[in-house]
Parts: sequence; structure tokens; C-alpha cells
Amino acid sequence: MKSLKGITTAILLLIATGYSYGQTSSLEKDKQEVIAVMKAYKDAIQNLTTEGTFELFTPDASVYEQGKVEGTYAEYIDHHLGPELGHFESFTFSDYSINTTINLPYAFTTENYLYTIVLKEDKIKGTKERIVESKGVATSILQKIDGVWKIIHSHTSFKKLNQ
Repeated sequence: MKSLKGITTAILLLIATGYSYGQTSSLEKDKQEVIAVMKAYKDAIQNLTTEGTFELFTPDASVYEQGKVEGTYAEYIDHHLGPELGHFESFTFSDYSINTTINLPYAFTTENYLYTIVLKEDKIKGTKERIVESKGVATSILQKIDGVWKIIHSHTSFKKLNQ
């Protein structure tokens, strides 16, 4: 009887450990997928493009920047970021870190970074190339929809370093 009890305990322990490992492995996979979404967005901005970014957001995703409601991601691109990218010579992130929390079907991210924007010279307006350095933070909420992580909410803010 003792050996049957011992075997049963060992089997239950193996099942519980395997389940826990599988659950942890699945959460780690989700975390890496969320980080990949955020990296794809950051990489696009560094490449001064919005191409491929619409797939990262839901159509009704809300965007907030520097205390302002920008609307949906499409509105943000049309009225703010899209035109703005045309004035940049370069946009680079440094000292980047991301913290990700998974609480299915949602994920929450906080990104911290420095960024440097080199503005293009405007010969018509007579402005010279200018460099803007800022410290930024972004919080995003993603939702897993049909097995794919999508940004449903994004809020960024920054503080200029070279005023």
C-alpha cells in the first residue's frame, strides 16, 4: 500500500511539474511575441516609416502622446507621426529597456529609452539641421486576438534633454 501511495504521489508530482513548466513556457512564448511586436514598431520608426505598422495595432487602438489624445492609430499616423517622419533625417533609440507583464488575454508593456532625432535642413525656410535628444517612456496594452498580439492602447511621453 505504501508503494502504491508513493507511486501515485510521484505521478501527481510529475504531472503538476509538467503542467507548471508548460504554463511557464507558454507565458514566456507570449512574452517574447509581445516584445517582438514592440520591437517591430520601434524598428519601423527608426527606419522613418509606418509601413507594416498598421498590422501591429487593432483598427480602434487608442493612441496618446504627451498628454494629448491622438485618436486611433490611423488618425495618429495621418495627422501626427506620418507627416512628422518626413521632417526627420534620422530617429534612433538608445538605452532601451522593456518590461512586459502577461495577464491573458492582455499584455502590458513599459518601455524606457533615450532617443535622438536629427531634423532635416530646410533650405526654403532657412533652417539648419537640428538635433533633438529626449528621454522617453511608453506604456502599451496588447490583446491576443486569434492567436496574434495586437496593440490596443499606446501612451508615450518624453522630456527633452537639450533645451
